[in-house]
Amino acid sequence: MSESERPVSGEQVERIVRSACAEGMRLDVVGGDALEGYGRLREGARRIAMTELSGVVFYAPAEMTICAQAGASIDSIEAVIAQRGQMLPFEPMRPHALWGRDGEPTVGGMVATNLSGPRRVSTGAVRDGILGLKLVNGIGQTIRCGGRVMKNVTGLDLTKLNCGANGTLGVLTEVTLKLQPKPETEATLVVSGLDNEQAVEAMTAALGSPYGVSGAAWLGPGMGDPLSRTALRLEGFSESVAYRAGRLAPLMQAFGETRAIEWHESQALWRSIRDVEHLAEPRDRAIWRVNLAPSETPDFLVRLGATALAHSLDWGGGLIWLATKETEAAAATVRAAVPSRKGHATLMRASGAFRQRTDVFQPPSDLELKLARGVKASFDPGAVLNFGRIYPGV
Repeated sequence: MSESERPVSGEQVERIVRSACAEGMRLDVVGGDALEGYGRLREGARRIAMTELSGVVFYAPAEMTICAQAGASIDSIEAVIAQRGQMLPFEPMRPHALWGRDGEPTVGGMVATNLSGPRRVSTGAVRDGILGLKLVNGIGQTIRCGGRVMKNVTGLDLTKLNCGANGTLGVLTEVTLKLQPKPETEATLVVSGLDNEQAVEAMTAALGSPYGVSGAAWLGPGMGDPLSRTALRLEGFSESVAYRAGRLAPLMQAFGETRAIEWHESQALWRSIRDVEHLAEPRDRAIWRVNLAPSETPDFLVRLGATALAHSLDWGGGLIWLATKETEAAAATVRAAVPSRKGHATLMRASGAFRQRTDVFQPPSDLELKLARGVKASFDPGAVLNFGRIYPGV
């Protein structure tokens, strides 16, 4: 086995993993290498690059279901399903701006990280759109979990367990996804000049309205406009979008000046929100992704004070993208500001040296770490796969 493997079949993945087990060798499982800067530093001595496993296993447009090999690029899958007027509902992010890499995000990487986009508030996370997985565990056995339709719940917990596991439990080889119809059009209502607290209140009101808001985000002053912008997206058939926008606008005008943007301008805005383009520069800043209850977000930002060099909100205020200095003091302030056990702060971008000495994911409790070790041992008893990617020693 060479120092870098590019398997072309699930059987070859099995052989590579079994060989690594026999040699006591750790493996670094990657897709298109677009997520090189995500997670703790890689400790695998040999790399499995999954990009040769890039085909479509089956596509059933009438069932709105597709099964793709894990190395397929997200762009290629979206191109296939767009021809039938369908889409991936969870709006997977493209990390090119944030990490400055040219690699193509893959279906396997999308599942492994569970990084969901702005439509998370209306359609759910990546894990909610996964019907089934096929993966090779840490002893070279192929496991199938889930099924082809939502009502088939066989192995559903294993499916969700592996979504967000960062490849530490198995090498994903196939992913079955539930699709949704692509909206005919979209429009976005933009409320200008709101602060964090006002924006969360406005987004909560919009999401709680009967008008089907599919995205709710806040961009700070200077992020494409001199004033802050609270963006509320509406999608669907043209007549429906126009009607709902007309009913939502008066509700939002109670919070501030409101205007509507449509179609291509709206799409461009939400792509930039999805990909966090507004925080990509300067590149020497650390970037954090913080999950909280929206009601906790304003107080969290107050506690951060000047540590927050820039920030934006997504998911109605439940997701905070945050830029800080790359220092231990800033990291400690972010961790301390997160309400105990009620939120999660993930270091999304920093230098390799900083990620090596700083907790990248939310530090687990003793019980959570014990459970993580137990799950890892059940899937990968030899700690062959992506060892230490999430927690040290796991």
